[in-house]
Amino acid sequence: MPRDHIFERFEKYVRPFRVSSGKGFRLKDFDPKDTCGLQLAKSEAAELLQRGTEWLAEEQNLLYAQDRWSLLLIFQGMDAAGKDSTIKHVMSGINPQGVQVFSFKQPSTEELSHDFLWRHSNRLPERGRIGIFNRSYYEEVLVVRVHPHILDQQRLPPSRVTRRIWAERLSDIDHFEEYLCRQGTIILKFFLNLSRGEQKKRFLERLDKPQKNWKFSVADARERGYWSAYMHAYEEAIRATASKNAPWFIVPADNKWFTRLVVAAAIVEAVEELHLEYPRVSREKKQELRAIRAALAGER
Repeated sequence: MPRDHIFERFEKYVRPFRVSSGKGFRLKDFDPKDTCGLQLAKSEAAELLQRGTEWLAEEQNLLYAQDRWSLLLIFQGMDAAGKDSTIKHVMSGINPQGVQVFSFKQPSTEELSHDFLWRHSNRLPERGRIGIFNRSYYEEVLVVRVHPHILDQQRLPPSRVTRRIWAERLSDIDHFEEYLCRQGTIILKFFLNLSRGEQKKRFLERLDKPQKNWKFSVADARERGYWSAYMHAYEEAIRATASKNAPWFIVPADNKWFTRLVVAAAIVEAVEELHLEYPRVSREKKQELRAIRAALAGER
């Protein structure tokens, strides 16, 4: 299949999950089990994903060579939503030199001594590179909102911790992303939309298979008890920060093969819209290269 047609038939499966405006957004309108009627055997899904990653690798080479734009991919989702595996499979063919992956855990003492965006702004991708945030500054309006006692660790002046703190932080994030877009950073945000029933199934699998026990922690089970609070926090965050320049993708996550295809197609589509080209070589440079080639060819 020609490259131009690899994702042509699949791009229509990306659009239903793109949220470019938060107005009227409701998380319940998106089905975690949805595949838009697409039925593929495991081998077919793997083949299509392989073609997509090859295409993405070519686009990444252009991005790196042009050295003008940068791409920031943000992955959010509940535990066991498949963030790690999605990143692994979708980015499998990318040149490691052009990609930076950061997983944000609990902030350090130094990080807590700065504003909530500080540690993330220090990890933004350089021009020509792809940056991947496995969890991100959105945790500050998700986990911190669900567990507001965490704010105490951030040592904010009491007068700054008001009822509007979550709306204020969401506004800060929205303006931060707008600023990055104006500087040439393409932002794509993926919420891996996992159902509570599928999370239970994956948790049980981690418990029942010794080789997966390391993936499970008591905290995972504890956070599951706050499911409704997290869904409310996600809905508010997406509603406040979805924009044309920094869209959210509410990716169905109950079927991993479909999750990976949607993410890959969304990235390819966004980079394709940049119409990247390799830098043009000047006439003087071409003459210089011909001279070098002639000298090399004449060596004994």
